[in-house]
Amino acid sequence: MDDLLLVVDIGNTNTVLGIYRDGNLIIHWRLSTSITRTEDESWIVVKMLCESAAIPAEHITGVIISSVVPNATRIFQRMIENYLYFRPVVVSADLDLGIKIDYEDPRAVGADRLCNAVAGFEKYGGPLIIVDFGTATTFDVVSEQGDYLGGVIAPGIETSAADLWRRAARLFRVELKFPDQILGKNTETSMQAGIMFGTVEMVDGLVRRLRDSLKYEKCRVIATGGLANTIVEKSQTIDKVDPYLTLDGLRIIYERLRKLENEK
Repeated sequence: MDDLLLVVDIGNTNTVLGIYRDGNLIIHWRLSTSITRTEDESWIVVKMLCESAAIPAEHITGVIISSVVPNATRIFQRMIENYLYFRPVVVSADLDLGIKIDYEDPRAVGADRLCNAVAGFEKYGGPLIIVDFGTATTFDVVSEQGDYLGGVIAPGIETSAADLWRRAARLFRVELKFPDQILGKNTETSMQAGIMFGTVEMVDGLVRRLRDSLKYEKCRVIATGGLANTIVEKSQTIDKVDPYLTLDGLRIIYERLRKLENEK
């Protein structure tokens, strides 16, 4: 079996693992993000997942991590060092990512957003708006030249819905799907209409405002993240859903850094 690359995207709610062979994503898993799971427990999970897919974990020769949860980052770093005996790459603005980061403090940009920008430009060119549906819904803008220009951070769909359920005594958890019509006839469909159609209007409205501010004649909109496929059904601005954009960004960054290292 060829050498394998493990990519790890640690978000506030979920952690996504992917295995690449020869630049191709061969399998991926989604776990809940935990800062209480030790490096030993984390390795047991990773090893069991690999074994279930007939992938020898010892064939993993590279690891790259994108994380917005520092405590979880340290757990995964120690796990890799203790069990695979090398240091993983951790994505940050300090690395040579091949893009200019036009942000007041480049280090303040989430690693997942940088991965999205790198992958978005390589796969689709620029200019580009990337909408990532996660714990937060983020909008990131990439220029014609591939520069990261900044973006917008809004509450995520599940985050907003959970806050509504928690704060309103007579409201309850509902399935996050579109009702048959905008006009709700009961509490459940009224809530679904507000949450889901409200998200669509927020996304389309912010995309239009970003396009107007950028003054690009054409600017593709790529969506990624958990609920992207659901929202795209009603959106008027999203051009394409790419569910593995962040993972691809991790792979692209890793391959770039390895190439630069070999050229030294």
